[in-house]
Amino acid sequence: MEEGISGFSRRSYKERRDALYGALRSEGVFTWDVMYEQEYALAGLHRLSPELLAEMRGAAEKLGRLYARTVETVQQGGEELWRELGLPEAAFGAIRLRFDGEKATLIGRFDFAETPQGLKMLEFNSDTPTGIVEAFHVNGRVCAAYGARDPNAGCAAMLPKAFGRMLDLYRTAGYPAEHIFFSALDWHEEDAGTTKYLLANSSLEGAQFVPLADLRVQGERLWAEKPGEGEPVPVDILYRLHAIEKLAEDRDTDGYPTGEHVLRLIAERKLAVINPPSGFAAQTKALQALIWNLHQAGEFYTEEEHEAISRYMLPTYLEPAFAEGSAYVSKPILGREGSGVTIYEKGAAAEASGDEEYGHQPMVYQQYAPLPEVEVETLAGPYRGSLLWGCFLIDGQGSAVVARVGGRITGNLSYYLPCALA
Repeated sequence: MEEGISGFSRRSYKERRDALYGALRSEGVFTWDVMYEQEYALAGLHRLSPELLAEMRGAAEKLGRLYARTVETVQQGGEELWRELGLPEAAFGAIRLRFDGEKATLIGRFDFAETPQGLKMLEFNSDTPTGIVEAFHVNGRVCAAYGARDPNAGCAAMLPKAFGRMLDLYRTAGYPAEHIFFSALDWHEEDAGTTKYLLANSSLEGAQFVPLADLRVQGERLWAEKPGEGEPVPVDILYRLHAIEKLAEDRDTDGYPTGEHVLRLIAERKLAVINPPSGFAAQTKALQALIWNLHQAGEFYTEEEHEAISRYMLPTYLEPAFAEGSAYVSKPILGREGSGVTIYEKGAAAEASGDEEYGHQPMVYQQYAPLPEVEVETLAGPYRGSLLWGCFLIDGQGSAVVARVGGRITGNLSYYLPCALA
């Protein structure tokens, strides 16, 4: 952008958006700035203070540590506990596997609400988080166009270090690591693009992308079919942008429970996966209810951990246990993208996502934390919506942040809003 900051800013919103996302699309790294024929990525910039950035990263690290300790204890529990937490039985064997008691997951994302009572964590996306390309790559490009400071500068350098350490953990545990694959649904532009971005930034030598459809279970191994390359290759380590609860339900066209077979291979240490199984154990929102219950009872956690729970977490229960008239939210324990979420106010449902994909799941009930409202430019004109922050946790360290703007319930079609330091 040779014309400088002021020149770029003086362009119309459409011109700025075309310049930014046209270039990114042509490079092939970020191609889903429009999703489902609707604008997804915005061309404006939201300013955040260095203090808020530092607090989100610090909160993510504190919460990440207490999640890791909780998950380690849960993994040593029994099937009754796992059922209560809503974990599928097909995954029970895999859930027992522990590789690092200090870090529950390799790549996770905490979602935060900025409230009058301070920063509050809404949930932990610890199994298959997205928004990665937006935070680690796109945000810097948008900031550069505006001549603004990118809050995520340098964060992408954390990715190869994290993948390298996970690989070392698996090797130390005796896993082979010759054949490494990254996999997602190849027809899903966002999932495939996110997975290929992580592959490119993993620095894992010889690692390749393979569509989920080209993975096959045969005997006691998972195999990758590579068109034009002869015999299938055994998969030693798999990064999969495919949630374990979905994997547990996967079946072949003839009805064979392929997903259960893959989970058995993981449990029997014949396949290593990233994120590790502990990342899935941390994903269930029922864990938030368990953490809050232990906190209320004054049990298990250190004084520092109790302080972090009190400061950053919201009262969360397995049944609605709030005072009459209090505002709260019901969420499916393994739901994603706001699906199946309902906001209750004054004893009645005030707003629902309208998407029942996860409606069959048990619910958790969490104190309602209203999101702040911001006004943004869009191709359709000014839009006023609710702002949700995400902060990535990379191998236990607070990392890149990402902002979304949408309704009171942040859904799949909420806007991505680039951000810059004030």
